[in-house]
Amino acid sequence: MNGTTLATTYSANKTALIAVVGATAAGKTSTAIRLARRFQGEVISADSRYLYRGLDIGTATPSESEMAGVPHHLINILDPEDDYTLAHYQRDAMAAIADVTRRDRLPILAGGTPLYLNALLEGWRIPEVPPDPVFRAGMEARAAAEGPDVLHQQLAQVDPAAADRIPAGNVRRVIRALEIHRQTGRRMSEIEGKEPPPWRTLLIGLTLPREELYRRIDERVGQQIEDGLVDEVRELLRRGVPAEAPAMSAIGYPQIMAYLDGRTTLEEAVARIKFDTHRYVRHQSTWLKRMADVHWFDPRDANYFDQIIQCVAEFLAT
Repeated sequence: MNGTTLATTYSANKTALIAVVGATAAGKTSTAIRLARRFQGEVISADSRYLYRGLDIGTATPSESEMAGVPHHLINILDPEDDYTLAHYQRDAMAAIADVTRRDRLPILAGGTPLYLNALLEGWRIPEVPPDPVFRAGMEARAAAEGPDVLHQQLAQVDPAAADRIPAGNVRRVIRALEIHRQTGRRMSEIEGKEPPPWRTLLIGLTLPREELYRRIDERVGQQIEDGLVDEVRELLRRGVPAEAPAMSAIGYPQIMAYLDGRTTLEEAVARIKFDTHRYVRHQSTWLKRMADVHWFDPRDANYFDQIIQCVAEFLAT
């Protein structure tokens, strides 16, 4: 198919969404960009790390040259101190998908943050209840002083269904359920749920052996150090970004901050970044195994992208 035919085909399928999924370092970003160029599309990020400005090196945010002129959405839209909930992401991503579709372009979702992808692809209903920092701090202090079971017992009294679903050890989630009940007077278990999303989705998965992912991750981390990750973190702190800011929890930043504080050596910090990223890949892999209807491709195959093009073209022509 040529570009004109593909554009015409897509115009007749305005609810189509392509989602490129896979573990960290599998090649999702580059594949999504190539697909966007081939199918007249735009990329919607599903990576929580790409949201924040000023964290380009440590998060491997695609540069302008890497984007190759392809419009990207939900990249570099927040300051490091900004809070951004799952409900915010779902709202903004759905708006971006609708906007791209309305302009007869193909929306291509790409990223590896499981909660973001699940919320979109499974149509989660998420309570839009703003965080209450004072309430959260009080609950966290109570959990630290009396143990997490105390909060879990409180949740069981106001929302038994949520308490059955959330383990006591997941203090953050327990506090969120209590927070929702406190602000709305309703149970989180009643508000949450799922409904079919307003689009047809083709899931394109990129798969590599874990050893190859580890090798790519280690190579990337080494390159990030060479590119100036330490200076990037130092500059963020110099600008007054708090160490506890949401963006600074991304893998790479706590480890480098520990080095800058003199709590570890640079060599130890780099080793920890690699170790923590390997662990995150294992978490992603567990989640990916549970995804249904994924069309898997190995980026090491010489013709893997041609296979993806054929898969997408057939999907759009259906």
